[in-house]
Amino acid sequence: MFTVPAIIDNKNVYFEASFPVQSPVTGSHLHDSTSASVADALTAVESAQKAFHRWKKTKPTARRDIFLKAAKIVEKRGEELGKYMMDETAASEFWGSGFNVPLAVDMLKDVAGRIPSIQGSVPIPGAEGKSAMVWKEPYGVILGIAPWNAPYILGFRAIVFAIAAGNTVILKSSETAPRSFWAIGDCFREAGLPDGVLNVIAHKPSDAPSITKTLIEDPRVKKINFTGSTQVGKVIAELAGRNLKPVLLELGGKAPAIVWEDADLPSAAQACAMGAYLYAGQICMSTERIIVHKNIAEAFEREFVAAAKGGWSDVQVLISEAGVKKNKLLIKDAVSKGASILHGEMETIEDTNTKMKPIGVKGVREGMDLYKTESFGPTVSFIVVDTEEEALRIANDTEYGLSAAIFTEDLRRGLRFAKEIESGAVHINGMSVHDESGLPHGGVKQSGYGRFGSMGMDEWVRTKTVTYKD
Repeated sequence: MFTVPAIIDNKNVYFEASFPVQSPVTGSHLHDSTSASVADALTAVESAQKAFHRWKKTKPTARRDIFLKAAKIVEKRGEELGKYMMDETAASEFWGSGFNVPLAVDMLKDVAGRIPSIQGSVPIPGAEGKSAMVWKEPYGVILGIAPWNAPYILGFRAIVFAIAAGNTVILKSSETAPRSFWAIGDCFREAGLPDGVLNVIAHKPSDAPSITKTLIEDPRVKKINFTGSTQVGKVIAELAGRNLKPVLLELGGKAPAIVWEDADLPSAAQACAMGAYLYAGQICMSTERIIVHKNIAEAFEREFVAAAKGGWSDVQVLISEAGVKKNKLLIKDAVSKGASILHGEMETIEDTNTKMKPIGVKGVREGMDLYKTESFGPTVSFIVVDTEEEALRIANDTEYGLSAAIFTEDLRRGLRFAKEIESGAVHINGMSVHDESGLPHGGVKQSGYGRFGSMGMDEWVRTKTVTYKD
C-alpha cells in the first residue's frame, strides 16, 4: 500500500506513525499518509527558519522564474494532480483537472508577475536635516492551513503569496487529501524551490489540536493563514491572539443571490443552479439563499428547475456521511415548519451514505434552521420578497459575509445593492462562486478577515521605518 510522505528540506520523509485515507465515493482504502508528531512538526519549523535567512535575500527575478517554472510543471502534471483530487475528495473531472488545476496555474503566473512590485517608500519627515525610508520585509516562517474541498486553489493560495514575498512556509495538509497537498510541494521541488522554503506535513485528525497549538505558539512562526470552518477559525484566531500573532482567516459563508424583477431569468437560473450545486455545494462561496422578487418568483422557479435538471440533478458525493445527514436534517426541519421542495427528492436513498441529490427548498423563512445555518451541501433556499429594503435585510441577516450575487439588468440598482450588502465580494450578473488571484478575496463578519488575492502580497510583508541624519 502506497504511503504519502511529508516533504521537509525538499526530501520525502516518513514518520513513525501513519493513517489511512479513504475514498468518499466507495469508502475503500485509497492509501496511507505518514503522520507527523509534535516533534516532527517542530522539525519542519526548524527547516523553514534556516531557509528563511537565505530565501529572504533572493532577488525578485529569481523567485519569479521559480514560480513560472512551477506553473509549467503543474500544467504538465495536470491530469495526475486531478486524479489525486478526484480520488481523495470525490471531485468531478471538471472540478479537479478542469477547474482547480488551471486556476492554480493562473495563480502561479499572476503572482510571479507581482513579485517585482513589492516596494517601500521614501517619505519626507518633519524635522530638518533628517530623511526616512520605509522598507517592506517578509515576516519569516508562515503556517498555512488549507482545506480539502479545493486543494490546489486553496493549497497554493495558502503558500504562494507568502513565499513570493520572501517568507518560508509550513503547509499543513488536510488529512482528507494528503496526496493532493504533497503534490503541491513536489511541483515546487521540481521547479527548483530551495530546501526548506516549503515544507508539507499531514497528521492524524486526533493530533490536530496539539500540533496546531504547538506550531502557533512556536516563536519562530510569525503569521498564520487558515481557510476552513468558522468554528475552527475561532480556535485558530484565539491561539494566535494569545501569542500576539497576525492571522488571515477565510471562513464559512451563507451567500445570497438576489434575483430582481428585471433580471435575465434563464441566465440567472443557470448561474444560481451552478453556484448552489457545483461540487455538491461544498464551497464556502456556494449560493445558499436565492432571494427573488415576487413579480417573477414563479417564472424564475420554473427556469431554475429547468436549469437544475439540465445539469445539476445527478446524485452528488459529499466528503462524508455527516454532510449528508446535516443537509437532510436542515431540509426536514424546514419542511416540518412549512417549507416545500421545489427541486429534488428529500427521501431518496442512495447506494452509499455519502451521496445525495441536489435539493431546492421554497418558502424558507426565519425560524427554520436552514434560514441561518450554512448547509455546505447541495441545498439551496428560495425566499420571495417585495422591496429592495426587504431583500437587503434578508441578505444581511446572517453571521457570514463572504460572497453574494445580484441579478438585474439595471447596473445602478445592482451597484446600489452591492453597496449595502455586507460581504467581502458582490458579483453582479455572475454566480457567487468567484475567486481569482487578480482580485482581493476574503470576508467580513464571521467569514473572517484579511485578504488573499491581489492584496495578498501586502499581507505577507511588514513595514520597517528607518530614519537618519542627512
